[in-house]
Amino acid sequence: MPTCTLHPLPYQADPAAYFARIRKAPGAVLLDSARPTAERGRFDLLSAWPLQTLAPTVDESGSAYLQRLRDSLTQLGRAQVPDGVELPFAGGLIGYLSYDFGRRLEHLPSVAVDDLGLADASLGLYAWALISDHQQQHSQLLFHPSLAEAERQRLIELFEAPATVDTASFALQAPMRGDISAEHYRQAFDRVQQYIHAGDCYQINLTQRFRAPCQGDPWHAYQALRQACPTPYSGFQLLADGSALLSFSPERFIRVSNGQVETRPIKGTRPRSSDAGEDARNAAELLGSSKDRAENLMIVDLLRNDLGRTCEIGSVKVPELFSLESYPNVHHLVSSVTGRLAAGKDALDLIADSFPGGSITGAPKIRAMQIIDELEPSRRALYCGSLLYVDVRGEMDSSIAIRSLLVKDAQVCCWGGGAVVADSDWQAEYEESITKVKVLLETLQSL
Repeated sequence: MPTCTLHPLPYQADPAAYFARIRKAPGAVLLDSARPTAERGRFDLLSAWPLQTLAPTVDESGSAYLQRLRDSLTQLGRAQVPDGVELPFAGGLIGYLSYDFGRRLEHLPSVAVDDLGLADASLGLYAWALISDHQQQHSQLLFHPSLAEAERQRLIELFEAPATVDTASFALQAPMRGDISAEHYRQAFDRVQQYIHAGDCYQINLTQRFRAPCQGDPWHAYQALRQACPTPYSGFQLLADGSALLSFSPERFIRVSNGQVETRPIKGTRPRSSDAGEDARNAAELLGSSKDRAENLMIVDLLRNDLGRTCEIGSVKVPELFSLESYPNVHHLVSSVTGRLAAGKDALDLIADSFPGGSITGAPKIRAMQIIDELEPSRRALYCGSLLYVDVRGEMDSSIAIRSLLVKDAQVCCWGGGAVVADSDWQAEYEESITKVKVLLETLQSL
């Protein structure tokens, strides 16, 4: 099998130093671990100038689009990284799937308004990447064997040249406001309770959107938000129309490595506190909460079923249940579900069988998505979709795009939500939806 070539660069713990050089290039994309000391924060991955950009056509089914993605990987050609080198990416696809890509995989109503006009998906096919390994503390350019020598030299010169000073700015033109009132949220909450008591569902992830007019460079906003809320599945993607996706997600959707599969659902949240004693009590309360454990277990069972559609029979396990993960703004309850890909299945089959992630829909998933479309006034766009890569070896990693923003048409949008179950309190759930994004809203307001 052909082997990728590597070119070493000075190590950078912050990918901004390198990404700033390509941030305005077509297809510029950054998958940013943002937590170099964390277990799941080892690699940063960035690229630009894709060989092609693939978005679904108007009437294309989800399965047909995923097959086009698979065909593009075949056209690029399989390759391996040099022996003894551990890298997450050897050339392939990087981009996003919106939550609404799920409409191309399942039959759903079309009640919620599509007022943002974001494409359901956009992934570029990349023959190079700059990868920083925070465990080994090195940065290097990776070139797929198909990349022309002249392009390799251009990229080497670009990243070896002295850095330029960035004078970009970003500002809101008005405060971030929720699209719905507390009363509107309560009415939607009450409707969810009716569905739960009628037996339609057990849990619904109910969301509200915040937005404001804005001006300036979204990359400047990303850097400020990253500093305020570092998370292991962060990312920035520049779209062809100048729109930008900014994500600060703590949640892995699905990872595939050497045929091994892992998903890490988050369900259960408490706010952080500047008072150490109160903060510890909040964490202990979350760990001991039977309600939050029940919510988490519902989603673990859902994801065991989803992974079981693509994994070997008997391989799906739950090695980690109800672990505490803490971030600058919240404590989370996290579990892990693993499996092994069945013969003849690949990472894109997992997407087809499991997207969108059950932790941000509810259970059962399809009925939950139907109820969400009825009760949330606008479509979720990027929120609760995924930023991901799939490489020519079949390796994949993907996020659940919570704590995410869309900058488009001179406005910035951000979403916050939480799980509603039979014994939920509407005011507590409403406040939780704000708590989860409060640090993002306050940081934007301070720019």
